[in-house]
Amino acid sequence: MMNDGVGQNAVSAGGDFALERVPAEGRRPMRDVLWIELGIVTATSEFVLAATLGYSMSLPRAMIAVTLGTTLLILIGGLIGIAGAEQGLPAGLLARWSGFGKIGSASISFVLSCGNLAWFGVQNSICAQAVQRATAGRLSFTLVSILTGSLLVVIAALGFKSLARTASLIVPLFVVVAAYGTYRALTGTALAILLQRPPTGPPMSIATGADLVVGSFIVGAVLAPDLTRFCRRGRDAFWVMAIALVLGQIVLGLAGVLLSHAAQTRDVISIIFQAAGWLGVTVVFLATVKLNDVNLYSTSLHLINAIQIVTGRELSRVKLTVVAGAIGIIFSILGILDHITQFLMLLGIIMAPVGGIVIADYFLLRRHRAVLAGIQDTRRLQDSAPNWSPWAFAAWILGAAAGLSIHTGVTTLNAVVVSAVSYCVLIKAADLVAGRTGAPEQLLPGDAG
Repeated sequence: MMNDGVGQNAVSAGGDFALERVPAEGRRPMRDVLWIELGIVTATSEFVLAATLGYSMSLPRAMIAVTLGTTLLILIGGLIGIAGAEQGLPAGLLARWSGFGKIGSASISFVLSCGNLAWFGVQNSICAQAVQRATAGRLSFTLVSILTGSLLVVIAALGFKSLARTASLIVPLFVVVAAYGTYRALTGTALAILLQRPPTGPPMSIATGADLVVGSFIVGAVLAPDLTRFCRRGRDAFWVMAIALVLGQIVLGLAGVLLSHAAQTRDVISIIFQAAGWLGVTVVFLATVKLNDVNLYSTSLHLINAIQIVTGRELSRVKLTVVAGAIGIIFSILGILDHITQFLMLLGIIMAPVGGIVIADYFLLRRHRAVLAGIQDTRRLQDSAPNWSPWAFAAWILGAAAGLSIHTGVTTLNAVVVSAVSYCVLIKAADLVAGRTGAPEQLLPGDAG
């Protein structure tokens, strides 16, 4: 509960508890958060990813890669999600108190805002192209991009309840339509044949396949607190991530691999279009709505966080959502889909170490847990966090370098592990040099610089 006028003003200015704890009365049933997470992972991009695996791997090997990658995501996203639920804080505010300090948190929020807006533009472009194809080009790409993007701006601006309500309606419909399209495309092909059919694309190792799976959702895992902060218990947050990832990555992944083997191509979106007609268009449209509204919602949270740290001002989340949505729509119209692929792949590697550092600081070192738990005042929660930590930045750089340079095993996991281990070593070494022997929670003044 907020006990001062400043905290109450932050609610009205930022909206959806963007810069404060979600109070007990603001927490939601697990199913509301689960619907939104299901909306994120049950997307056409998962079909495309799974089809890419099926195009280059046998069905058993592809599913091993999907299962391995999904397991890693559940561990990373589940732990970070638990931290968000326990503290009731969005990812940006949690990062201030989990190793990075205010400057580090602002840096993370800025990078994530850019990445989310890029994803918004990409997904909106995919949706606009699908509608254009369905209407035989009678509607211009620019017009469709504006219409679909504007719809998403409205949903995201209305906040968490709007996201949950939209996802609860769209996810079941999407699953039914996608299942129908997959069934139609697989009709007449025996499962035994698909199990034995060799891949037609260039060979891919299980480790590389698992890396693609982890990389496709690692940013979503790092951003888990933006949604799980509304969970009533930490275990609810873990089960939200576990159930959503199993259903989205493994079940939908199996469908994508089967489609790829049946048609011997990785262009499964075209397969669904051919098999389901207008239902195929519906699949793409629904997938875009339930994923892209979360992209925009998360962008608004991180813009608020970064701006508050840099300027001290708390801007309206609704207004920032509209501005960010307009920029994303412009990205779509300018054809960001053709130029952004490499950036989005790099983003996953850059953000993976953030997850490792947050997990290490919050669960292993527990440096500020007692201090953080005792703060209820909104202004103190924002401003009394450490300014920055050179050790977090160093570990972030080391983790990203590991992800980019170590090509053995799952590169995203390498980035997470290297960042977590190096952060723990650097913190312990700094404490030893400084002669700090008190309880971890007493180190706040020294960290503040």
